Amino acid sequence: MARGVSEWNAVRRGLYGLAAGLVLGGMIMASVLPGRGLIAGGLAVLALAGAIAAGFQVRRLNPIALGAGDDVDVEVMAPLARAVFAQLPDPLMLLDASGRVLFANAAMASVVGLDAQSKHVSSVWRVPAVLQAVARTLEDGAPTTGEFSTPVPVARHYQVYARRIDQAPHLTVLLLHDVSAVKRAEQARADFIANASHELRTPLAAVSGFIDTLRGHAKNDEAAREQFLAIMSEEAGRMRRLIEDLMSLTRIELNEHVPPSGDVDVGDAVRNAVASLQGLANADDVTVSIAAPPASPHVAGERDELIQLFQNLIHNAIKYGREHGHVWIEFSQSSAPLPGRRGAVPLISISIRDDGEGIAREAIPRLTERFYRVDVKRSRERGGTGLGLAIVKHIVNRHGGRLQIESKPGEGSTFTVILPVRTAAA
Repeated sequence: MARGVSEWNAVRRGLYGLAAGLVLGGMIMASVLPGRGLIAGGLAVLALAGAIAAGFQVRRLNPIALGAGDDVDVEVMAPLARAVFAQLPDPLMLLDASGRVLFANAAMASVVGLDAQSKHVSSVWRVPAVLQAVARTLEDGAPTTGEFSTPVPVARHYQVYARRIDQAPHLTVLLLHDVSAVKRAEQARADFIANASHELRTPLAAVSGFIDTLRGHAKNDEAAREQFLAIMSEEAGRMRRLIEDLMSLTRIELNEHVPPSGDVDVGDAVRNAVASLQGLANADDVTVSIAAPPASPHVAGERDELIQLFQNLIHNAIKYGREHGHVWIEFSQSSAPLPGRRGAVPLISISIRDDGEGIAREAIPRLTERFYRVDVKRSRERGGTGLGLAIVKHIVNRHGGRLQIESKPGEGSTFTVILPVRTAAA
């Protein structure tokens, strides 16, 4: 009986330490501004380290005592500790003294893969910043920090923190803090200032010049006034569209690393986009044909973003296609591997094809760059801002898909969006 009470007291002390460490870590993370993510992550790891050590106190129930240099089995960790660590939103990994992976939570598994257990850290990671942080901490026990980025499938930025626990069995904690949102916000601010100032300078100068003219020698010239007011209205509309596209692009980029959670009927989204552009197609005498989509092609996505994606592509096909021409929209299904997914994934492809002048081969890789235009004069005449395909690219990235562009001068262009189909299991 006395032994049972002693064992329960050991468990209770471990759980109390675990709870205190987690609460402290959560309070620290919640109270620090996003811009101080590395400091917050470091302090949180100190709290988590105490919690981890507390969770491992349950090993005292094992009749075989573990020495500081003995191999450690992850099973000695309390079940509650394992359950809590598994649900932490930040990627967390535990290493033994030799660098062998003892534990990786679900967030870490999404970064390094599902089969990291019992492998050496060097066979799991190929990122120098991570390996250097771990090596230094394993060598002298010093807390180490670093930063790294992963460019595919969507660019992510992480801060890494390695810390060795003082209590035996001296585990090393590896914690990643995703600072993608902070980096994107910083880049978006810089890009907005640079791009907006460049693109708005010309229309603002034109409007300002017309105002000065109307106040001066053309003050009583009715014909000049009507002409200038028409041009000013056009330039003001261009500035409005530019600002709207910049704001839309910034919003999409900030959320690009967050997977969408909705359920979208692709065929319905395409039909909605065509309906919204039917007036433009009629004005240009362009026929838009939609092939019957496969049965119930649903994807995990944000409906408004996908409609915007198809609107941009169809709008471009109408604007830059042949006069009195034709736009064809077709669907097909297939399966193929995708980055970050295991095995072949069912896919839905939506192709928008026009019969316009086509695009030179060397220009195709640059089409999704901000403000890149193949024909600057024609683009501005048609009301383009140079941001439409950049918006398309980021929406496709957020939805885990691909954008393919095929074109030859004189033979038109085909833009194909490939998206993973939402399966019954998803």
